[in-house]
Amino acid sequence: MAQRTAKQRRADNARQAKLAELRAAERRRRARVIGSLGAVGVIVVIVLIMVGIKLGTGTGNGNGDQVSNTAAGKVVKQVTGVPASVFSQVGAGSLAKGPIAINGGDAITKDGKPEVLYVGAEYCPFCAAERWAVVAALSRFGTWSNVGLTNSSSNDYAPDTPTLSFHGADYSSDYISFAGYETEDRDQQPLDTLPSDDQKILQKYDAPPYVDESSAGSIPFVYYGGKYFSNGASFDPLLLKDMTHAEVAKAMHDPNSKAGQAIDGTANSITAAVCKLTGNKPANVCTAPGVKAGAGKLQPAS
Repeated sequence: MAQRTAKQRRADNARQAKLAELRAAERRRRARVIGSLGAVGVIVVIVLIMVGIKLGTGTGNGNGDQVSNTAAGKVVKQVTGVPASVFSQVGAGSLAKGPIAINGGDAITKDGKPEVLYVGAEYCPFCAAERWAVVAALSRFGTWSNVGLTNSSSNDYAPDTPTLSFHGADYSSDYISFAGYETEDRDQQPLDTLPSDDQKILQKYDAPPYVDESSAGSIPFVYYGGKYFSNGASFDPLLLKDMTHAEVAKAMHDPNSKAGQAIDGTANSITAAVCKLTGNKPANVCTAPGVKAGAGKLQPAS
């Protein structure tokens, strides 16, 4: 019995050491995010020049090359063109839990419409996974333009995860507004700076008592106009391992694919959260079977 107890203690010590390592890495990520919030515009311009991003001619693919607007446009067209029948067939998919409700949250609006606030970073693999679902979900309420393609860091968990980027992206809708910030680029250099009002939302709701101490400051952070929020990814970015951007977009049209189940299921739950902001408009979106299934994954306020 004593020998068995000793083995258990060694196993416990190993688990604790691994948890400490993961928490330390997460704290470093949070520090980079918070530190980048005060970055000045001049630094952003310098960084853009250094990494060779040519505004208006293409978007970075995360490997130092250029992705043409045509190539990015084809991927985004697929992501925003998932048929309603596929969303309905997927339902909640493999999603475990969706956005969390907030009682008495701070309502945020822009141009007279409720605002969806996204805070992430291009190096972040968890942001890389979540963006696919965010773009797909919000495309059901409006139109995207200038959405870029990139990859997460090659030196982080789930390296080089293919993804989209909200840096420089535009969104128009009759129902909601959107503010998306990528605080650092793929090389962890400063990129977008949050306005003070949005920074206050991040600091308030991406912290206790709204989230556990262990996940405070995690990104991606998405705030749905004071009604719901989420922090962290809805699914493991390793699910997209070794896939190209085009392959991920294609998988979103296949309700039987693992990537499609994860991304489309997440998008349905995000859509359900946004419908709470719009008063269930447009009706054909908010009453769709897939969205109703996604609503079942929304979490009550803690």
